[in-house]
Amino acid sequence: MCGIFGYIGHQQALGLLVEGLRRLEYRGYDSTGVALLNDGEISYHRTVGKVGNLQSILPANVPGSQGIAHTRWATHGGVTLENTHPHRSFDGKVTLVHNGIIENYRALSKSLIARGIEMVGETDSEVLVHSIALELAKGVSPETSVRRTLKRVRGTWGLCVMFLEHDLLICARNGSPLIIGTGNGEMFISSDPHPLTSHTQQVVYLEDGDLAVVTKDSLKLSSLQGGSQEANISTLDEDWGESDLGDAPHFMLKEIYEQPDALRQCISGRIDREMGSGRLGGMQLQHNTLIQVPHVRLLGCGTAAIAAEIGQMLIERMARIPAVTHIASEYRNNDPVINPKALYLAVSQSGETADTIAAVKEIKLKGGQVFGVVNVVGSSIARLCGQGVYIHSGPEQSVASTKAFTNMVGALTIFAMQLGRTRHLSKDQGRELIQELQQVPHLMESYLENVGPIDEAVELVSSASSVLYLGRGLSAPVAKEGALKLMELAYIPCLAYPAGEMKHGPMALLEEGSPVVVVAPNDHLKEKTLSAIHECKARGAKIILIHEQGDEIAEEAHVSIPVPKVHPLLTPLLTVLPLQLMAYRTAVLLGKDVDRPRNLAKSVTVE
Repeated sequence: MCGIFGYIGHQQALGLLVEGLRRLEYRGYDSTGVALLNDGEISYHRTVGKVGNLQSILPANVPGSQGIAHTRWATHGGVTLENTHPHRSFDGKVTLVHNGIIENYRALSKSLIARGIEMVGETDSEVLVHSIALELAKGVSPETSVRRTLKRVRGTWGLCVMFLEHDLLICARNGSPLIIGTGNGEMFISSDPHPLTSHTQQVVYLEDGDLAVVTKDSLKLSSLQGGSQEANISTLDEDWGESDLGDAPHFMLKEIYEQPDALRQCISGRIDREMGSGRLGGMQLQHNTLIQVPHVRLLGCGTAAIAAEIGQMLIERMARIPAVTHIASEYRNNDPVINPKALYLAVSQSGETADTIAAVKEIKLKGGQVFGVVNVVGSSIARLCGQGVYIHSGPEQSVASTKAFTNMVGALTIFAMQLGRTRHLSKDQGRELIQELQQVPHLMESYLENVGPIDEAVELVSSASSVLYLGRGLSAPVAKEGALKLMELAYIPCLAYPAGEMKHGPMALLEEGSPVVVVAPNDHLKEKTLSAIHECKARGAKIILIHEQGDEIAEEAHVSIPVPKVHPLLTPLLTVLPLQLMAYRTAVLLGKDVDRPRNLAKSVTVE
């Protein structure tokens, strides 16, 4: 969840490091720092707060053509200057930045204290820097000192280590992403592809167990056990350069309005109008495989898990085979039974979600086929699965996901269609769905040109102690996504329930004036949803209703927000838009940091 950026080369490093940190800000963090090596001295500059705070304390000129930098999201230890990276060793000869969690850090810390080494902060990362320095003091090489230390460590790491007396950087990965960008007489290290695109397109993705010795002119790659290996150079997709805010006040608002074009990109070239089917070549699924699939399981966390729930329902509706969505963190810890004939879909915006990665590894270990549904090209899940579908949202800078959510749903819709055509979905039904799906980007644009009385809804929810979200069928996970967005951005407690379950507990929350957001498209469950609306109104609740344009159900609402008419199976792509806008505008009204909500990170790389 933290960010790493490092540089070794011929340029002044400080500006590159700060710019690298700035481009990692979208990941979420609470403190930041840099360390630079110059003429046998390492200078440190750290601060609690944003990269802007760091820039304000930096001297006008800090020389050095080698350095490492970090944005920290607190796990072990509070948000303090002492816990902020980079960390330095007791003798000042080793400096490092670390992403991940060291599980046995308490035992290692006790051992270090017993040797007279004082622990300055509370982080698990600090044991690494002292341990490496102790090994280095034995007269071994920097590479050996890092290797010996990591062999005693249990946990996850993305590690970049700098040495006072050596002109190199040591990088290592286990469960936390790290990428090395190769330039002309210079090397760049990053935990994310975004900061690298302005410097180089040639990168090496470290795999778990890799250790790299990096100089300005060379990269030596080996395993933790010591065997050397070839570095595979990949080319970054140019689309993953920095997203420009333009005239938008926030990235989230910009990304909400980018959804029509993003969805066009997602579905382009992936539908077969003649056969009424989907065409996801990256999944490499043969017809014989599809017709024998006994069930599909989808895995994800947060917004990705909610998109997976919609995909699950679409698969069952179109293909008429069982589909189940699992929260990845629970699934991998419950000793799951894996059917090698089943299909497993790992859904993740970043492709670096630690719990989802762990679930993928568990499934593969037990002989299952896993397909990635991810946004970031070259991400860990994409490489680990080796097959799947990129959702092609482009960079998403706001922590709260919007266009990635709709593109996940779009990609899963195409997959459900492809699977359905091998089963119970007729050619005519497939053609109808394709025709309607191709119209959805236009319908999104139509809605976004006239979003309805969102501000009236904001007035109701912004002062509420809690907000209830209801929906049925495909609209139940849409309600869940709306609740998640308001909770993430505005810090208002939200509860999302299938409308039929309201009588089984949530109704106790209702009192005079309670806002209830209801997602009720014109589908086969509308009448049942209407009953829930009546029950809420009878207890004094204020109904914010998302409904199909022209539907008479609007009369039941205190705030009526219409969306364009669309095929019932495609309604989530439209009904989620006003929920995104409602969360965004509420957060703005309450003065919250919309793009960087407190305590949250874009890429959740720790379990």
